[in-house]
Amino acid sequence: MNIDMIRAAFVRGQGVVRRTPLLSSSFLDEIAGRRVLLKAECLQHTGSFKFRGGWSALSAMVPEQRAKGVIAFSSGNHAQGVALAAKMHGTSSVIIMPADAPRVKIDNTRALGAEVVLYDRATEDRDVIGVTLSLERGLTLVKPFDDPLVIAGQGTCGLEISEQVAEEGITEGEVITCCGGGGLTSGIAMALEADAPDFKVRPAEPEGFDDVARSLSAGVIQRNDAMTGSICDAIITPQPGNLTFPIMHRLCGAGIVVSEEDCLRAMALAYERLRVVIEPGGAVALASALFHGDHLISDTVIVTASGGNVDKAVFERALATLE
Repeated sequence: MNIDMIRAAFVRGQGVVRRTPLLSSSFLDEIAGRRVLLKAECLQHTGSFKFRGGWSALSAMVPEQRAKGVIAFSSGNHAQGVALAAKMHGTSSVIIMPADAPRVKIDNTRALGAEVVLYDRATEDRDVIGVTLSLERGLTLVKPFDDPLVIAGQGTCGLEISEQVAEEGITEGEVITCCGGGGLTSGIAMALEADAPDFKVRPAEPEGFDDVARSLSAGVIQRNDAMTGSICDAIITPQPGNLTFPIMHRLCGAGIVVSEEDCLRAMALAYERLRVVIEPGGAVALASALFHGDHLISDTVIVTASGGNVDKAVFERALATLE
């Protein structure tokens, strides 16, 4: 991985990948006790930053390879990103999804033309299923985070942040990322190292699934004990990636861990004050800024709202925290 790969992905995405806005609210600033800017990746194609990585991977394939089709495993956001990228390139996609993924994510992935294969995330290994199907059908596997081209695509979000903070006249601060396997976090960290080195990236995770925070603290990769049981499904992974962890260990500050209740409150406040819809896993960064300011040192914090694909019942649960 290097910055040139991220810059190349940025070029391949021109005219396709959305440049998402940085949003702000004085009300959120008051709660956080500092300036908070929200990078609204919930407004990206398919409602998640994952389209960046999917487009990066498919757009870099030679036509003959791409024509055979692609396969991916995902709880929903990577699934939709790859499915749309495949559809836009005129090729087929097979997506392996946990059976307990939000229904909206499963339905949307199918609507984008993908063949969806469901599995039990507690008893089955998605990696084994993915490798088996890719070999049987001659499909190219597009991993959700531990893939150089996917990391490069996610890193384009960091290039945009570096441009946007410069436009705002902001020269230093912390960037909190919603973190699962570390593709977005490591990609943004590499981009900022090159273009905005006075910004420190901080990964955020939900309680019980804080493998990245524990790995950064220990200096070696740590696994989660559980693979299910959180509303933050978008960022539940077994452990950091073999490619992403060394990057995060070198470039990132300590991880921040938030509760599900924090996420629900952050979702509600994002809707109330910014009129954007964020899913629980996409709200951990904002929750960190709003409710865990004692972990922060900067006067300005940029937070990624990494996805907005949330079921109606969960969103209603979030809005109820305002009552």
